[in-house]
Amino acid sequence: MTSHAPSWYYSPAKKPAAHGWICFIINKEQHISANEFRVNEGIRVAEVRLIGADGGNVGVVPIRQALQIARDAEMDLVEVSPGATPPVCRVMDFGKFIYEKAKKEREAKKTQTKIEIKEIRLRPKTNGAHRGFKVDDARRWLGQGHKVRVTIKFRGREMDYPEIALEDLREIVQDLIDVAVVEVPPQMEGRTMLVVLVPAKGAVKKKEKGEQAEVKSESEA
Repeated sequence: MTSHAPSWYYSPAKKPAAHGWICFIINKEQHISANEFRVNEGIRVAEVRLIGADGGNVGVVPIRQALQIARDAEMDLVEVSPGATPPVCRVMDFGKFIYEKAKKEREAKKTQTKIEIKEIRLRPKTNGAHRGFKVDDARRWLGQGHKVRVTIKFRGREMDYPEIALEDLREIVQDLIDVAVVEVPPQMEGRTMLVVLVPAKGAVKKKEKGEQAEVKSESEA
């Protein structure tokens, strides 16, 4: 039985053996999502609007002619606008295009700010001094742009008095109300009650401005 590769697998434009072109064996087949691009023989339409390798508009041509133009340029025919009538295709080096696309995506990920979820763990009615240290940690993390998960774990019969932990969480939220907003309100997960806080809009920027002003005043002094 002869099996055919799905149209969403990339394979270079076929070159007739009669012309003496050399065939290259690709060790690893490059998988392209069906939702992204159809390439070369994977483009199954009668005609396309073609953009040449130089970016110029060639016009509407039969698919066979478009494929031949891509072969003559030793490039690929890539469908870039499948929703158009007829679909728009472009002559390009598809391997290089995918490489550059992946490179840009990697660079974009590097520039994205990573938001960590920090956690402070308490017990019902933790003493005020210890809780104060934990709240200070939460305030610092929120100022750095991180989320903070506050958890209170119950043991034994402490489960019979959830209102005590709820009151603790409310007080912590109130202590941090100037730098945080509640993303996940107080709720139970097993034997743990928790609340999730995120930085309030502008809180991080205010902190940065305050630090810059402090440095500036110190340098002027």
